[in-house]
Amino acid sequence: MGPIEDYGIIGDRHTAALIGLDGSVDWLCLPRFDSASCFSRLLGDPDSSRWLLGPAGEHTSTRRYLDGTNVLETTHTTATGEVQVLDLMPTGDRRADVVRRITGVRGTVRVRHEFTIRFDYGRIRPWVHRVDTGDGLVIVAVAGPDKVILAGPRLPDAVGGHHQDEFEVSAGEVLDFSLTWVPSHRDVPPRLDLDSRIASTLAEQRDWLAAAPDQGPFAAAVNRSLLTLYALTDEDTGGIVAAPTTSLPEDFGGVRNWDYRYSWLRDAALTVEAMIGDDHPERARPWRDWLLRAIAGDPEDLQVMYAVDGSRHLPETELDHLAGYAGSRPVRIGNGAVGQRQGDVIGEVLVALAAARDLGLTETTDSWSLQRTLANGIAESWHLPDNGIWEIRGPQRHFTHSRVMMWAGLDRMIRGVERHGLRGPVDEWRRVRDEIRSAVLDSGYDADRGTFTQHDATTEVDASLLLLPLVGFVEAGDPRMLGTLARIEEDLLRDGLLMRYRTGSGVDGLSGDEHPFLACSFWLAAVYARVGRTAEAEALMTRLVALSNDVGLLSEEYDVTGDRMAGNFPQAFSHLALIQAARVIERSRV
Repeated sequence: MGPIEDYGIIGDRHTAALIGLDGSVDWLCLPRFDSASCFSRLLGDPDSSRWLLGPAGEHTSTRRYLDGTNVLETTHTTATGEVQVLDLMPTGDRRADVVRRITGVRGTVRVRHEFTIRFDYGRIRPWVHRVDTGDGLVIVAVAGPDKVILAGPRLPDAVGGHHQDEFEVSAGEVLDFSLTWVPSHRDVPPRLDLDSRIASTLAEQRDWLAAAPDQGPFAAAVNRSLLTLYALTDEDTGGIVAAPTTSLPEDFGGVRNWDYRYSWLRDAALTVEAMIGDDHPERARPWRDWLLRAIAGDPEDLQVMYAVDGSRHLPETELDHLAGYAGSRPVRIGNGAVGQRQGDVIGEVLVALAAARDLGLTETTDSWSLQRTLANGIAESWHLPDNGIWEIRGPQRHFTHSRVMMWAGLDRMIRGVERHGLRGPVDEWRRVRDEIRSAVLDSGYDADRGTFTQHDATTEVDASLLLLPLVGFVEAGDPRMLGTLARIEEDLLRDGLLMRYRTGSGVDGLSGDEHPFLACSFWLAAVYARVGRTAEAEALMTRLVALSNDVGLLSEEYDVTGDRMAGNFPQAFSHLALIQAARVIERSRV
């Protein structure tokens, strides 16, 4: 496994693969984001399951995404020549394929091909054999419900449970390899027409991005972030995953390792806000439809996260056979936070749906009924303590951010009645909105220090307080907010980047430390812009964008001391916060 920042991703909007700069697919779950992995080298699989196509000897490598797409092109240069590898997962055909096209550019390059597949997170060694399909020989790997087919102009040979090969590629040669997943009871499917699938995938992704090109000094980073969020959105269900990985550590060698391959209502709502921008409300519709299905039923049963198909059962378990990334254990699948109460979530959902509504997305009877139910749920339960935005595993608290987001949710529902003529118990919503505001100002504000606080039983601050002016609870220039901003800078900045909160405060109930949380630093840049500190906003934004890897991807956190990424990757929260900050900065310059 390599550094987290050495990976790029490709995906088909059902799942995604992580590919190292060396050409090794070290992580892939098939056929869904939350399926068991078949390549698990990333998390220390003792059999080092992966799919490598790269130079056999010393080389240098550069890569890029083809303009306006998530199709990855890597150029490998050796002393004898140069080859390019085009990696993609074709979209729009409901198949599960990985396509790898090697093209000789100049001279001759010796290429190494290694194929080691292990199903169920590396626990199951499949039956691997060669099959003549009539279109040529393929390698078929079968175990339990899974069947994977490797096809190509030449196939690697079995060597002690692995498959290996070396061959030369000369200038002008093109060699196509593909990996296909099907349920094990199905026959080997027909081979893809790779030229047409590559062309249609490029066209589909470029058309999606071209519909809303971003402008401004950070346009390239915003557009890459939009394409990353697009890749993390399930094509069929509309569910949006927080990241395609599990257990990439927040604390190297520590226990802060979580599974992010699910759809958090909060993260998904913020993703939708980022994708709709100022003029694309229709992009909210698939997620709104997913939401209606996922949380249908009694609002008392609402969860903070679901599987991409809306499934609710996500028990957290540990995979003891995996060594973990950089020895970080335990490796977890599932997520115990599924049973938490996080009061801000409903507010985030209502704010996102209101943004789409204000831009012209028409409410249906069902969509407005759902929002009324959620708003009434806030009215009934806003006074209860919760686990907060950071999924605190310590005691529940009355978190200020949670209450502010519940205030914001009701505020947007009131606006729906006042501006759009929708119907609801608006007087009751106004009454509760005002009660929440009073509670925040009474118990979430420390008058002696002149700052908002993380929760009502502490004087600590929290980076999530930066969102108060961004959702309209206070003006950015309000003295209370300026005091909070100064305290956040004093307590939470680490080498110029922002921590979520002080882990030493004991609020989260976990051992170990963590690194600056990238989304929080983007929030800080946005608030700088809002208070007129434009030069600082742009300087911080420039630094944050520069932390992206060579193809524009961001993880959850950044280890400033080690100059490396940390946490799951790529992280939707980081990319949506980048988009939000870039747009706030751009508007502040007008």
